[in-house]
Amino acid sequence: MRRGTSKAAAVAATVLPIALLAGCGGGDAPVSGAAPSTVAGVGTVTVAPDGVQEVTLQTQDDYVFTPDHFSVAPGKVRLTVVNVATQATHNFDFTPDAGPAPIDASIPLLAPGERKTIDFDVETAGDYPFQCSFHVQLGQVGTMTVRS
Repeated sequence: MRRGTSKAAAVAATVLPIALLAGCGGGDAPVSGAAPSTVAGVGTVTVAPDGVQEVTLQTQDDYVFTPDHFSVAPGKVRLTVVNVATQATHNFDFTPDAGPAPIDASIPLLAPGERKTIDFDVETAGDYPFQCSFHVQLGQVGTMTVRS
């Protein structure tokens, strides 16, 4: 009986730390279940009555931007990001030193269920990478193209 007890203790000593580590992560694992539906108008670039180009992106618990690419003409842009996630907090910024010209506009924090809007000007044509800096390592990136 004593021999069985020491085996059980050895298994518990091995399995318990692994089980505890598996529980860590702060909600970074994708949530299973049905994907959220896309908010109406997401990804469509329109021109507001004030002449500003408007586009809405969506993010959710699966660490992607929808869409992950959009195009605008040079000029003023109003970008809205909607976080339809139930658990994941995101942000939005243009990847530092990666586009043809710097864009300082960003959304530092976007909690589940939040919607935030930023305005900025773009004049230089080219591709401007953007990211959720919290989840860039998981591939939450995209590109805004400014047409010439």
